[in-house]
Amino acid sequence: MSTDKSNQELRMAADFTLDAFGLVCPMPIIKASQKLKEMEPGQVLEVIADDEVIIEDMPAWCHTTGNVFLGYREEDGEFKVYVKKEVPKCNQ
Repeated sequence: MSTDKSNQELRMAADFTLDAFGLVCPMPIIKASQKLKEMEPGQVLEVIADDEVIIEDMPAWCHTTGNVFLGYREEDGEFKVYVKKEVPKCNQ
């Protein structure tokens, strides 16, 4: 789990931002799942939440779905997590 990138580096890498502020588990994950379905493989989603459970739930969810958890940043009770939509593997 990478948390060493600065907010600016991660924000610049995000293709979309999802505001999950005020939502509690499991809604931030559900909303992120819905948004990722609209995105192209390889695109990055930034999820902004105030429920700190997201920093445990999102990596676990990514592990089960094949998406890539890129890391998170926390500042003054605001959590920003970054997920890259899975890139389908080619059958060769």
